[in-house]
Amino acid sequence: MKRLYKSTDDEFMEFHKREIGVSQPRNFTRRISASEVTVKRLDLYGKLNGHEGCVNTIDFNATGDVLVSGSDDRRVILWDWATRKSKLSYSSGHMDNIFQARFMPFTDDRKVVTAAADGQVRLGLLLGNGQVETKRLGRHQGRVHNLAVEPGSPYILYSCSEDGFVQHYDLRSNSATKILCCSSFMENNKQSSSSVRLNSIVIDPRNPNYFAVGGSDEYARVYDIRMYQMDASHNTDRPVNTFCPHHLIETHEVHITALAYSSSSELLVSYNDELIYLFQKNMGLGSSPLSSQGEDAKKLDEPQVYSGHRNSRTVKGVSFWSW
Repeated sequence: MKRLYKSTDDEFMEFHKREIGVSQPRNFTRRISASEVTVKRLDLYGKLNGHEGCVNTIDFNATGDVLVSGSDDRRVILWDWATRKSKLSYSSGHMDNIFQARFMPFTDDRKVVTAAADGQVRLGLLLGNGQVETKRLGRHQGRVHNLAVEPGSPYILYSCSEDGFVQHYDLRSNSATKILCCSSFMENNKQSSSSVRLNSIVIDPRNPNYFAVGGSDEYARVYDIRMYQMDASHNTDRPVNTFCPHHLIETHEVHITALAYSSSSELLVSYNDELIYLFQKNMGLGSSPLSSQGEDAKKLDEPQVYSGHRNSRTVKGVSFWSW
């Protein structure tokens, strides 16, 4: 973990180094945003009023000057957050609460994808005349809590749902592909397994071939998209790695509500009524975690643990403050 600067003098020194060109922009940003002094100086800048229901999702555009939000009112709003004014508001076409809204990269902020409790994944096309066209990209048989946009791609995204399926979308085509159905791990010689209700999906920013999902059991699963057919004809549930704190393996008492990848491929996992864990790549249990118990599991390093959060009523997110 990065060292947090604990005094104002340290923070001022970082600004001085940046002014005289000693500190590189990327290093400066990481050090200051990870500073304890900076965190403690955070204050409310303003409130953005416009939705008529709970706001479930926000996302900045690539340049950071526009914010998109989605709400239980089924509307999407684009904000000029600096002036605290709405730039555009439109009806998403969803029939139920919006859970996530994301800008597609390299589209000049003209393409917004949304997911909702109605099981739909939809695209909003922002036209030059201020009008918006929306269309359905795909549909699940359960609520869709999360989308993952491939880093740097204006076309590729994934969705996961409570129906257990992961779907792949390419905006250059008119159809969605069911990549896999996430299944529980069989144990005690059980002959069948049930699907895992998925809450979160994230893509590894260092290698977009890998994505991780988490849901109604204790295991975060990592998959390699190169192992799957885009026609979904022979696809099976084949994770390349799994992550779980040793004391939670086979407990069946918790589930994963949110995941996040760091820029160095570390996986952050948040559990309901439990803690947040940061896994390094070498902490994985392999593709079959039930066979990794006992002495083998004990040899693995323990993940970094973060406590103090409450995550018990609804699905909540987790993210890095600076990475």
